[in-house]
Amino acid sequence: MTEEEKDPPTKEQLRERLLGSHEDLIDFLADLHAADLALWLLDFTDREAWQVFEALDPEQRAEVLEEAEDSLREQLLEQLTPRQVSEVVEELPADEVVDMLSHLEPAEVERILRSVNFERAKGLRQLASYEPESAGGVMSTEFVAVPSGTRVGDAIKLIKTEGDGVEEGHGLFVVDEAQRPIGYVTDRVLLTNSIHDEVDRLMIDPYSVPVDLDQEEAANVLQRYGLTELAVVEEDGRLVGSITIDDAQEVLEEEASEDMLKLVGTSVAQQTRLPIHKRVLARIPLQAVTVLGGLVTAAVIDSLLPVGPGGTQSEGRELLAFVPIVIGLAGNVGIQASTILVRAFATGEVEADREMSVLGSETLVGLIIGLICGLATFLVTATWKELDIAIAIGVAITCAVTWAAFLGCAVPMICRRIGIDPALIAGPFLITVSDISGTSLYLGVALLLTH
Repeated sequence: MTEEEKDPPTKEQLRERLLGSHEDLIDFLADLHAADLALWLLDFTDREAWQVFEALDPEQRAEVLEEAEDSLREQLLEQLTPRQVSEVVEELPADEVVDMLSHLEPAEVERILRSVNFERAKGLRQLASYEPESAGGVMSTEFVAVPSGTRVGDAIKLIKTEGDGVEEGHGLFVVDEAQRPIGYVTDRVLLTNSIHDEVDRLMIDPYSVPVDLDQEEAANVLQRYGLTELAVVEEDGRLVGSITIDDAQEVLEEEASEDMLKLVGTSVAQQTRLPIHKRVLARIPLQAVTVLGGLVTAAVIDSLLPVGPGGTQSEGRELLAFVPIVIGLAGNVGIQASTILVRAFATGEVEADREMSVLGSETLVGLIIGLICGLATFLVTATWKELDIAIAIGVAITCAVTWAAFLGCAVPMICRRIGIDPALIAGPFLITVSDISGTSLYLGVALLLTH
């Protein structure tokens, strides 16, 4: 079997190497992509993750930290010595370094910055001074700029000289005496023209944005005008950084994910890897609003239900008043779970070997949310209904919400297993099934308890 025919490395093989010799582990990690390793380490214990990370060289560590989720990055950074952190800092792009250092204590950050190159430390301090969600917060301070009148040959030499210390870009900026951007030249233009030409003859007008502009707006400028690189300037017009199309795409993807998940009441963090209590805390606010609205609706419906002989209502009719709250809660919980699963499938967060554990943990989250909402409904309902009715409603709501959480995970998983895009089916199908089954389960449990 040739090298090309070899199967790609797997997470299970990495676990096997952990039980073998240190040399075998190092050899295995040498050919492993940092993105895969950063994803796999999330499923390892803290001790195993550190054992793997410790076997990497500084360049590999930097690549893994660049790809890692914040929780894993923070966990690994806590165990690195200041010298090891300094080695990583020298390897990472400036914007990634600032993000990484934000997880450390200020005294630790200062000690690390004093151990790196003065100019780099100066750039890092400048970058850290900007708001994280601004153009200044997402820009890179490592770019190429040449003065007006520079010849193409000299510009190419400068790129070669500063190549190791500059984040990968797509060209260079031309600046005036005050360091204000007056032009932009792409790498392609530099390579296809005479080395004796001046960059002024080849440059195009640059697009620039202020450092305090929102990062999403800056990314939209890049996308709207089809740019490859955008200049970021201070109030006086001085060039202080650049945003590439790669940075813009990352920002827009993050913002789109954040907006989508906010709509269903969750956070951008990898929900399936968060502790159970954090998942519940992230999702319960939306359910609290649903419970409040549902109780108001139940009170209105209850007051309008026809009264039977003797001025009483039947138990079945009393229970019907609370169907809207069940539909609302079950729908919200189910959509939360399915949205998280669909996104997790798309990003590779949930692989086949994690499906069952994710199904179990998400169902548990649904159970806890159901208990909280059921208890809240019981406490309020008990103030104007008989105790047995209030108990039945609270228990039935808990069962319906738990079932909805299970469906919210199971439906996308089944869709993926049978080759159907979960994003196309999970939404409308889940809502329909959740409404029907949740309402039936609620009424069945409630009637059973009241009888």
